[in-house]
Amino acid sequence: MSVRVTVWNENVHEREDPAVAERYPDGIHGTIASSLEADGYVVETATLQEPEHGLSESVLDETDVLVWWSHCANDEVSDDVATRVVDAVHGGTGFVPLHSGKNSKPFTQLMGTTCNIKYRHGGETERVWVVDPGHPIANGLDEYFEIPATEMYGEPYDIPEPDRTVFVSWFEGGEVFRSGVCYRRGRGRIFAFRPGHEEYPIFYQDEVQRVISNAVAWAAPNEGATVNWGNVESVESLDE
Repeated sequence: MSVRVTVWNENVHEREDPAVAERYPDGIHGTIASSLEADGYVVETATLQEPEHGLSESVLDETDVLVWWSHCANDEVSDDVATRVVDAVHGGTGFVPLHSGKNSKPFTQLMGTTCNIKYRHGGETERVWVVDPGHPIANGLDEYFEIPATEMYGEPYDIPEPDRTVFVSWFEGGEVFRSGVCYRRGRGRIFAFRPGHEEYPIFYQDEVQRVISNAVAWAAPNEGATVNWGNVESVESLDE
């Protein structure tokens, strides 16, 4: 069965900034969705402006992996929808927050930390090093790739120790950053990927599209074992 992906985007910059609208005429969500569709995924999109932000219970029930881009409107996501996403991840839905999605309500709730960073605007080069070359999310990449111009993120990065760190970035100004990190929460897999600032055409870059596609494949749920929560009968006979 094909992996079902929902690409969520706050869709604010595209509506308010003509330069971003020109760069991403179908929205950041549309660009990411087109790339994933080309790789054979079944893709739907959702945005902040839709009822329930496009993330109703029925939508999440039909989503194997949720790809999330957000930036300036993280606080505008309702607490109920954020909790719904967190519950879906615990139940097995994959979650791939991109760029400032690290400050989204679902990701910060799942991490239990501020997820704060250092940052700087200015169009610096980013060199993304593959530091876990055997990880499936690194499939098809060279030992590093470069993003010609982007926003800088710098350590320290206030997140829990990752289960795996797949990418570490170096920036032209000298900073470094853990730019691709993996977690498990309940049955769900999470991959947070740093690149994707809206001022640059980053989501058209082949390597970035490859990482997102690989991350969706990795984060897709697997059946796993049956779990019975709460009060249960004993497996063995117990003396009265």
